[in-house]
Amino acid sequence: MSDRARILFLCTGNSCRSQMAEGWARHLKGDVIEAFSAGIDPQGLNPLAAKVMAEAGVDITGHRSKHLNDVADIPFDCVVTVCGHAHETCPRFPGRAKVIHRGFDDPPKLARNARSEEEALEHYRRVRDEIRSYVETLPDSLGSDV
Repeated sequence: MSDRARILFLCTGNSCRSQMAEGWARHLKGDVIEAFSAGIDPQGLNPLAAKVMAEAGVDITGHRSKHLNDVADIPFDCVVTVCGHAHETCPRFPGRAKVIHRGFDDPPKLARNARSEEEALEHYRRVRDEIRSYVETLPDSLGSDV
């Protein structure tokens, strides 16, 4: 039995935002959080997400995009939905898992019309930094029942 809070970061594709959140949680809060990520419709790890995380000193290249079913047997303390679609379609979780929503902009969508990779990366970096700021508040910001 772990004394660390088991937190699942859930997104639609488990390719970008939830992967960044898992990476930050493992990097910054590994002593108090056992972090996982999954998606409703996994799309594979986004290479630009991995690139901007590496720039910040966090290697997520070993992560793989997982379906929610791949982590269904884990008793989570909290499920954090990081996109609106995942929040709206989030299934019920057995046990005491608290489900909260903390949405972040979708970097691939924002970068769709970027004129260069560098311009695209600006969106990824901004969201990466917003996710880091959020993860830094965990698990305290989740309440006393987590």
